[in-house]
Amino acid sequence: MSQLARNIQLTVFSGRSAPVDVLSPADVRQCRRWKRVLAGQRKDHRYYAIVEETIQQGFNYRYFAIRDNSGDVRAVVPFFQLEVDLVAGLPQRVRRAAELLRRGWPRFMQMPAIMVGCAAGEGHLDDPDELSHAEQAQRLSESIMRHAADLGARLVVFKEFSTKYRNDLACLVKAGFTRVPSLPMAFLDIDYPNFEEYMSCALSAKTRKDLRVKFRRAIAGPPIELSVVRDITPVIEELYPLYLRVYERAHFRFECLTKEFLCRLGREVPDKTRFFIWRQQGRPVAFSLCMVQKDEIFGEYLGFDYAVALDLHLYHYVFRDVVSWAMARGYKTFRSSAGNYDPKLHLRFRLDPVDLYVRHASKLTNFVLSKLLRYLAPVPYFPILKRFPNFDEVWGP
Repeated sequence: MSQLARNIQLTVFSGRSAPVDVLSPADVRQCRRWKRVLAGQRKDHRYYAIVEETIQQGFNYRYFAIRDNSGDVRAVVPFFQLEVDLVAGLPQRVRRAAELLRRGWPRFMQMPAIMVGCAAGEGHLDDPDELSHAEQAQRLSESIMRHAADLGARLVVFKEFSTKYRNDLACLVKAGFTRVPSLPMAFLDIDYPNFEEYMSCALSAKTRKDLRVKFRRAIAGPPIELSVVRDITPVIEELYPLYLRVYERAHFRFECLTKEFLCRLGREVPDKTRFFIWRQQGRPVAFSLCMVQKDEIFGEYLGFDYAVALDLHLYHYVFRDVVSWAMARGYKTFRSSAGNYDPKLHLRFRLDPVDLYVRHASKLTNFVLSKLLRYLAPVPYFPILKRFPNFDEVWGP
């Protein structure tokens, strides 16, 4: 009997069969559904295959296969196992205190967990073309704790799901999960004919003046040249150190991209991947990995040479060039990952909230954890978030 057949487990809930089983990466690729998994998202099945093969860091990648009563897979929801650190998103002083406690209690606030979603991006349920989001969520809420126990996980987290899923994922709250916000992403309306029009219509006079000063300083020195490519394999040795410099300066770190990830993404997902590269006197000083989907462009990761980046105000220079390129090609929305909230506030970004849904296997521990999660979430430690006009959407009802 094949491993795929052995993994099929039918579990009866509420008087009807609702089969949800766990598949390995090798098994899920044999499913009819695989090449259509998350086809409506920029990060489709190709992206997940690249992530699982190039970003390790102790992650154990698996997939929930949601089947109909005949055993056909109707939806696939990715997840991964890891040892989670519950204080990882807290300020440095709290993390240092936790490290002191761990000298005598090594596993303090650490536990084996499964995270539903993506190790390098926000979480999604599979496209609803065969099974609605509400039905996928309901099936998972009924079976996921049993699978967590089988996998040796004490904690289950639905990682960074957009607020558009709140109604569909309400069944998780009923099943004992607690919803708390993760650090929000951000989005900007770029439906303007050009960058100058955006500045005139959207930005304050002070911000416009500050930007123009920054741009003049950047062009005062040797020219900065931009190129846009889909595959950076030929120049990966030049660009990868720029990414690492940004990663090492980050206050909160999760996934660390690899050279292989960046190269394969451009080669295997060329329709959705764009690399922007800025050079000064032939030397790369910045790059941006972006992805596109319909009329949206997503700023995913940045790399900077900090020997010149701060003096040249490259963050704003990069923002201007990417947005100008997107406007010229008809993109209407620019979406950005979490962080750098101060410049985004002045550039008139709005918050794009994402939620965590958390449950512990022990009922008693879960009750205590549900009371603590509001303080373990990183959002309260970023007071600038309250200055965004839609901050109330972060916590939600």
